[in-house]
Amino acid sequence: MASAMPLQRIQAPLRRSLARTAVLPSRAYATVPTGSAVDHPAQTQAQQEQQPTGESPSTPKPRPTYFKNTTLGSLSDFLPSNEEYTPRTAVVGPEGRKRTITRLPEWLKTPIPAPGANPNYGRIKSDLRGLGLHTVCEEARCPNIGECWGGSSRAAATATIMLMGDTCTRGCRFCSVKTSRRPPPLDPHEPENTAEALARWGLGYVVLTSVDRDDLADGGARHFAETIRRIKAKKPTMLVEALTGDFAGDLDCVKIVAESGLDVYAHNVETVEALTPYVRDRRATFRQSLKVLEHVKAVKGKEGIITKTSLMLGLGEQEEEIWDALKELRKADVDVVTFGQYMQPTKWHLKVERYVTPAEFDVWRQRALDMGFLYCASGPLVRSSYKAGEAFIENVLRKRASEKAAAISTQNLGPAISTTAETSGSSQ
Repeated sequence: MASAMPLQRIQAPLRRSLARTAVLPSRAYATVPTGSAVDHPAQTQAQQEQQPTGESPSTPKPRPTYFKNTTLGSLSDFLPSNEEYTPRTAVVGPEGRKRTITRLPEWLKTPIPAPGANPNYGRIKSDLRGLGLHTVCEEARCPNIGECWGGSSRAAATATIMLMGDTCTRGCRFCSVKTSRRPPPLDPHEPENTAEALARWGLGYVVLTSVDRDDLADGGARHFAETIRRIKAKKPTMLVEALTGDFAGDLDCVKIVAESGLDVYAHNVETVEALTPYVRDRRATFRQSLKVLEHVKAVKGKEGIITKTSLMLGLGEQEEEIWDALKELRKADVDVVTFGQYMQPTKWHLKVERYVTPAEFDVWRQRALDMGFLYCASGPLVRSSYKAGEAFIENVLRKRASEKAAAISTQNLGPAISTTAETSGSSQ
């Protein structure tokens, strides 16, 4: 008897809950009814009356609706049409070995360059091979190689030289550059050969980049700095942009390159912070890249050098994550940012999550400019070393140089005028 009382106490709340549920009316949903219940309610009621007692009707009773117009369009009728942006597929290959591939959108297709069709392209390719130099244009399979190498004039053509060999010590999941734990040793003649080639091309703006060399004590910073000094010695008017790695977070190495005489210091964060561990090598972090860009400004001053970075879109990043990345870059006083479409170089690399439309790239360009960036190049085919961006930065640098020269001449002219006035006064 004593054991039955606790059991009744436990069951009492359950009984009360079930009783309340039976009393409450059923919830009505604003859904479209099915069948002919709405059109012929009397017929439906008659069919229900014919059902035997205790048996459920053959057709369920329709839920009540609050829609006056029961003819509704599908969800696709209310969404913007995206047929032109839907990736297309095609079946390629011989019989028995056919496979399905995804076609690139039209805005990502570029003509294949031919050395014989453009003299500038052929000349640059020949010079690079003769001097044993490498370019990121070839190693990273840049889609703009025909545009940059085959410029409309001798001064317009350019290439991004890749220093310290063609083998990297890191394995980023988006990059097609070769990797190895022990790359070949540095070429001691590379700084001189690079300066000779660039002076021969007669360029006004040049971009230098390099592979990561974690096997070297200084990460190759002194080799990088020596190349820049040789270029400036052969052609002082040439503007030099250096696209460096993070030197494993060693800010002393960053300082060595920043003080070598270059004009633009570039270091790419590549993607948003949340995706960095999955896109870049684990030795590279978003915060470490920010420290590199911040330290360059600390060494050279806010107006003493232009800093630049780049982000790839299409890796699965969210809009808020891009906003956060831009805010962090502005806190670090980064001057230039570029946006480009990530393109899978081989089937072993990260897949493209989506193809960003040119209109969306234009939106991010305007947003970056509104945030205070000096310049933003944004487009599906834009890369960190993009010729259009280089032209703008070149104009900014030359304008700053002319203003600095004018200020120095004004300062020197002031004492000379006062000295002349004093001399003329004493003679009177």
